[in-house]
Amino acid sequence: VFSIVVFGSIVNEGYVNRLDETQEHCIFNRNRNACNYGITVGVLAFLSCLLYLALDAYFPQISSVKDRKKAVLSDIGVSAFWAFLWFVGFCFLTNQWQASKEEDNPLNEGGDAARAAITFSFFSIFTWVGQAFLAYQRFRLGADSALFSQDYMDPSQDSGMPYAPYTNEEDATDAVGTYQQPPPADAFDTETQGYQTQNY
Repeated sequence: VFSIVVFGSIVNEGYVNRLDETQEHCIFNRNRNACNYGITVGVLAFLSCLLYLALDAYFPQISSVKDRKKAVLSDIGVSAFWAFLWFVGFCFLTNQWQASKEEDNPLNEGGDAARAAITFSFFSIFTWVGQAFLAYQRFRLGADSALFSQDYMDPSQDSGMPYAPYTNEEDATDAVGTYQQPPPADAFDTETQGYQTQNY
């Protein structure tokens, strides 16, 4: 959400021009690099968030322990990297906003958008640091829990239900009744049934 605010503010109101000009310039000290940095970091951070949101939803289906470790370690690294990029962006945008000249924007257009981009860049630093910390906690928790466990647990043993006891044939016949042989084939009345028995 913070990244959307940052790049949305710059794209929407981050370019202004003087009354005697037709070409628009970046509101941050007419430095096009400042606007480009804010837009690029904002868009890429938003896409990274979507990617890791999908990875987080898919994480329970990852069966390989090595792949789970790689996913959590990449989450730590990417979060720390984005925290650094947002820190650089906050410092860069703040510096360029302070260096902006009043004659470049006499009507003070886009001032709220510029301050919003700076403010949410600042908030994004702590958001990504918090994300990196939570990913690190998940990594540490995984070493002590079943998150990265390589031991196979038999579900039948885990349920706590013992196997059904073995019953021998005598016990089964006592419970059901005595076993009886089927009548021999000659016992049927072949005259009335319309067929004859074959002797082999």
